Amino acid sequence: MVNKKNVIILGAGSIGTAIGNSLAQSEDLRISLLSVEEDVVESISKEQINQKYFPNIRLNSRLQATSNELVLQDSNIVLLAIPSVAAVDYLKNINHLLPKDAIIVNLAKGFGCGKRLITDCIKEQHLNPICTLKGPSFAREILSNIPTAFTLASEDDKILDEVETIFKNTNLYIDKSNDLEGVEILSILKNIYAIIIGIVDAHFNSPNLRFMIFTKAFNEMRKIMMVFGGKEETMFKYCGIGDFGLTALNDLSRNRTLGLLIGKGFFTEDISGKVVLEGRIAMNVFLEKLSDQNIDPLEYSLMRELEHVFSGNNDVSGFVNKLLKY
Repeated sequence: MVNKKNVIILGAGSIGTAIGNSLAQSEDLRISLLSVEEDVVESISKEQINQKYFPNIRLNSRLQATSNELVLQDSNIVLLAIPSVAAVDYLKNINHLLPKDAIIVNLAKGFGCGKRLITDCIKEQHLNPICTLKGPSFAREILSNIPTAFTLASEDDKILDEVETIFKNTNLYIDKSNDLEGVEILSILKNIYAIIIGIVDAHFNSPNLRFMIFTKAFNEMRKIMMVFGGKEETMFKYCGIGDFGLTALNDLSRNRTLGLLIGKGFFTEDISGKVVLEGRIAMNVFLEKLSDQNIDPLEYSLMRELEHVFSGNNDVSGFVNKLLKY
């Protein structure tokens, strides 16, 4: 009898549930969602439905759910699918339960401890192997068995190969990278520039202008990523052009939608205290980091113009014209 690989997904929200359901297609894996939400665990265990996040979708019968953290003791691979604000602290609290060779896969997007990349925070606190999984994906489409792509990144090829095996015979497709930092950085940057594209599209229903600004934004993302140690080739992975395209151009994207709302004038007075989406939070962190490194402001001019919008120092109606100057 072949030993099944034990995969634990931390978090039974939309993306955790969706990826868990896809992985449960494989008979070679034992998939468990570990959640602190007792109502979610109960609905999955009793009805095979996540009533809170996907009330109309029946999940794979092989997908299990539990609130018992002791399941981590037998884990081979642990997927971190909880909000970025809680990810690092939660991992720290359950560290004593993780086998030393269990691989941690980060799905959370954002900054962790002290405005640092989540993977950097994890590496500081854990000796476990670490990789990250990022790509253009909406959870509901994954649940509908639509083919979906991710970039899997680790500095260790052996770890990449081992984690890649769990996605075989599923609807999830993988490209691989050794650029852990670049993949993490892009997963944060794309939210910022999706807001910009949303503002542009709110003003002009113009494919010409949209893709002019899209290209400028893509190039600015490339420059910033490389400042922080990312590799240029990462821009052309699923986590790069793929995830940015989905986030910036699809109306299901929250950050694009924020841009559309701003561009349509829904925030006509001071919006600095009204908007707290991840794209805006990330923008403030990046601006601080870029300033600390004395990077030429012209290298991130689009981001600076967006900051002026949020701070109330930039008329939204003139925003696009200013972008065209760079």
